[in-house]
Amino acid sequence: MKTYAIEKNILKHLGFMMILIVFAVNLSCKNNNEMDADAQQYSTSITDRRDIARVEPLNWWVGFKNPKLQLLVQHPDISERTVEINYQGVSIDKVHKADSPNYLFIDLDISEDTHAGKFNIIFKKEDDQDLLYTFELKPRQKPSEDYVGFNSSDAIYLITPDRFSNGNPDNDIVESLNEKTIDRNDNYARHGGDIQGITKHLDYIEDLGFTAIWPCPLLTNDMPQGSYHGYAMTNFYEIDPRYGKLEEYLELSDSMSKKGMKLIMDQVANHCGLEHWWMKDLPFKDWINHQAHFEKNAHNSDGYRSITTNHRRTTNQDIYASNIDKKSMTEGWFVSAMPDLNQRNPFMAQYTIQNSIWWIETANLGGIRQDTYPYPDKNFMSRWAGEIMNEYPNFSIVGEEWTSNPLLIAYWQQGNPNKDGYNSNLKSPMDFAMQEKVVKGLSEEEDWGSGLIEIYRALANDFAYVKPQDLMVFPDNHDMSRIYTQLKGDITNTKMALSYILTLPRIPQIYYGTEILMNDFDKPGDHGLIRTDFPGGWDGDEVNAFTGEGLTEDQKDMQSYLKKVLNYRKTSQAIHQGKTIHFAPEDGVYVLFRIHEDETVIHIINKNDKPFELDLTRFAEIGLKGKAVTNIISNHQFFWGDNITLEDKGSVILTTKLN
Repeated sequence: MKTYAIEKNILKHLGFMMILIVFAVNLSCKNNNEMDADAQQYSTSITDRRDIARVEPLNWWVGFKNPKLQLLVQHPDISERTVEINYQGVSIDKVHKADSPNYLFIDLDISEDTHAGKFNIIFKKEDDQDLLYTFELKPRQKPSEDYVGFNSSDAIYLITPDRFSNGNPDNDIVESLNEKTIDRNDNYARHGGDIQGITKHLDYIEDLGFTAIWPCPLLTNDMPQGSYHGYAMTNFYEIDPRYGKLEEYLELSDSMSKKGMKLIMDQVANHCGLEHWWMKDLPFKDWINHQAHFEKNAHNSDGYRSITTNHRRTTNQDIYASNIDKKSMTEGWFVSAMPDLNQRNPFMAQYTIQNSIWWIETANLGGIRQDTYPYPDKNFMSRWAGEIMNEYPNFSIVGEEWTSNPLLIAYWQQGNPNKDGYNSNLKSPMDFAMQEKVVKGLSEEEDWGSGLIEIYRALANDFAYVKPQDLMVFPDNHDMSRIYTQLKGDITNTKMALSYILTLPRIPQIYYGTEILMNDFDKPGDHGLIRTDFPGGWDGDEVNAFTGEGLTEDQKDMQSYLKKVLNYRKTSQAIHQGKTIHFAPEDGVYVLFRIHEDETVIHIINKNDKPFELDLTRFAEIGLKGKAVTNIISNHQFFWGDNITLEDKGSVILTTKLN
């Protein structure tokens, strides 16, 4: 009886504990639901107010690894006010006054359990009406790990948007902006290409075989002239209305994502345009480099030409470089119309990092291309890239370092064992060195130390790189003569350059119009001519490269050739990630192999004008004897034996892969 009573008592207590547990769970769920409801109710119950002239970033998100956010607030005499926020999970760490009374910088902490929603930032001043600014924290659309960048399996199509296609003529001229003319006869005026023009022709780009698009900058360039190129930004949070609206940029990104394509954003951390909104009221005395000199000469552009950079980029690595040369390089303005941003100012640094993250998250980017990479403070650039890659571990950034020296290229790649201990956190430098050698090797007469040996030695330099397959290589771009021009109008050489670049262990980028032999013969190197209108991008164009109407036979042939190579490359694991073996050029022939499991790709460059019998026994170590190989251009198939006859000068791409 006693045992039974004890058991009964225990059961009674257990039952009571279960009730408590259930009650606690229900209460917890209720509290969480109420918290969600409260956040939602608070978010929807307030009316958006924008009493403040400017707050940047324009919004933010919950759920980042880094809980910190710094808001730039710009408004007349805003520094006289105190700041309050009443939103669960959001707290003010510190409010910073700037040198100008018209700025505040607000450090926020956003806890990991903060709910998405809207809240008011309240700016108080005694004996004055409160000013409100409604700020929004959005839910993230996908985890950081799902932002996957470009890699060696991609092929990137570079576009100068103003010159590609005019999808919406209604936005050609915007009266509120400084440059108001459209003149397609002027290589340095705006021509009217826009975001809709790119979106309209995504099928064409995809059909060619490209998997990513890099448009030159699309942000507002409210400069009085030459604003078409996009690199003198006057608002880092606004799509230039002559290109379209933010919604159109997001539509482009979404349309590309549905096709499995990646959108790469061209960004500039080094400088802005002289007409940037903050240039009339700089927040700090050191917001830009040489600021005192600029302010003294603000109404005399010739007065600050003397503060331009010396362009001595090697000072970033040179162990003997003088301090004055380093300072002139990093702090000098790129050109007199582009003020040099001072990333050593902590507020400028944070602003720039947050701006990049804002665009990644807003536009679902598949990569960033960073302009003039060696020109800003290199320690800041390491932090900039590091913070992005820490948040988005599968993302990609490519940096522009225009040098033919592989040692300098290697210095900027993440993980390179630099003697000064510098780690850039940059995945992909641009391979200008390879580009130069490809042109040189194809242009020169064959000799023991010239011609194809230049290309062979360039690839042999890959030992200097941590991951050569992450370098971005290209035949040309928006800043140099078209590859067809560089190769003196030689179509065969142009095909050899393109096919070699597309089979290298690299990430290839092709400039729009290369597929139809666009050129700058009339004035080689002229930037306006390099960025010629793509035929068919404007209503009334007599030639339409999108449909093929009016193209010459040579243009159609090049378009077809590039399409075949790119579309084979798209599914080739040997090219994406295969082992590379090449054989030193002999008798005007250079052979490279890419090998992955059962797929071998053979690229042959033949500079002989007459039929040439190539001895295949020299390549016995590859193990192809008796295997069927197919020419990816002609589809001709044969069995690898002791020799083959190369009938014509040019490139041959063979594969063991079955269709």
